[in-house]
Amino acid sequence: MFADIDWGALGKVVSVSLVVGAGLPTLFALGVRALAHPGSFHPGGKRRRGRTATAIAYFAVVASAACSAVILMTNGH
Repeated sequence: MFADIDWGALGKVVSVSLVVGAGLPTLFALGVRALAHPGSFHPGGKRRRGRTATAIAYFAVVASAACSAVILMTNGH
């Protein structure tokens, strides 16, 4: 019954699913947290540049992964 299963391919699918399915939402949540954390503001009320840069980097990774997925699906790969 299990002789027909390609275990290598199954492992690749599971690992990519975990990275994309759990990793990208985690990066997005970290970006939101970087912007919303109480320590992300200076005492004068301005946002800290490091937090903003970190959030932008996280959002850029998520956006590029989403765009890459759309491109791969529309090209038929």
